[in-house]
Amino acid sequence: MEWLQQFATAGDGIRLGYRIYDPAGPSTAHPVVCLPGLTRNARDFQEIAGLIAQDAAKPRRVIAIDYRGRGTSERADDKASYTAGQEALDLLTVLDACGIDRAAFIGTSRGGLILHVLAGLAPHKMSAVIFNDIGPDLAIEGLRQIQDYLRAPDMPATWPQAVATLKQVHGPAFPLLSEDDWTGFARAIYRESAGQLAADCDTAIGEAFAALDLSQPLPSLWTQFNQFPQGPMMVIRGENSKLLTPETVERMREKRQTLLCVTAQGQGHAPLLHLGGLPRQILDFLRDAD
Repeated sequence: MEWLQQFATAGDGIRLGYRIYDPAGPSTAHPVVCLPGLTRNARDFQEIAGLIAQDAAKPRRVIAIDYRGRGTSERADDKASYTAGQEALDLLTVLDACGIDRAAFIGTSRGGLILHVLAGLAPHKMSAVIFNDIGPDLAIEGLRQIQDYLRAPDMPATWPQAVATLKQVHGPAFPLLSEDDWTGFARAIYRESAGQLAADCDTAIGEAFAALDLSQPLPSLWTQFNQFPQGPMMVIRGENSKLLTPETVERMREKRQTLLCVTAQGQGHAPLLHLGGLPRQILDFLRDAD
C-alpha cells in the first residue's frame, strides 16, 4: 500500500520522519499510531498499517513513526537524547503536526515503553492501546538476548547474507517464518547505500543498550502502567519471547481485567504483526475500540 512520507521538527531541531497511510474510505474513527522497537523503524508496520487503513468495516488513518536516529529521521548530535522520555516528547510533536488529539496506539517493544511515558504526560491522547511483546516488567534473559545480537560486530554485505544472519540469530524463536518473511524482516532492518548494507539507525543507539549493566533488574513500570486511561487494551506476547513473561502478562490482566491477551504462535521478540492470526485479532480489537 502507498503512503505519504512526512516530517516534523522536534523542539531541539531534529527532523522527525513518519508515514501516513490514508484510510480506504471515509472514516470518523480515531487514527492508529504505530511505534517501533529500539533500533527499528516505520517499515516494520508496512503490512499491518495497510490492512488497518483498508479495513472494509472500519478503515482508519495510520501513522507509523521513525524515532530520532532511525529510518527517515535525523541522527542526533546529542546521543544522550536517545531516551524513551525524549522520544515521547517527539511523539507529541508528531501528533500535533498531524492534528491528532486522540488515537489508538500500537507499541512494539521500545514503543510500548514510550507509551508508558505518554501515559504520564498525556493519557487523554489514548483511545486504545496495543502492547506488542512489552509490559511493565522486562525479563533479564530477554534483555541480555537483545544485547547479544546488538553486539554482533559483522554487518552483512549482501541481502542473502542479511537473511542468513537474521535466521542464525532469530531462527529458534521464529520457526514458522517463510523465506519471504525473512526477506521482509531483513528489508525492514537494513538499508542499502552506495552498494553497502547498514542497520537503518544511529549505531550509538545499539551501542548504548549493549553497554547497559544488567547485573540487576531494571526498574519496573507498574506505576506508569496504572496511569493508562481506562480504555480498550491488548497485549500480544510472542510464544517464544524471553522479554515478556507469562507472569507479567497475568499481572497486567489482574490490574486491567478487560485486558485482551493474545499469543503470537511460533514467534519470539517481537512478533511480526502481519503474520498468522494476528491481523484478524488486531482488526477485531480496533473495530470494537471506538
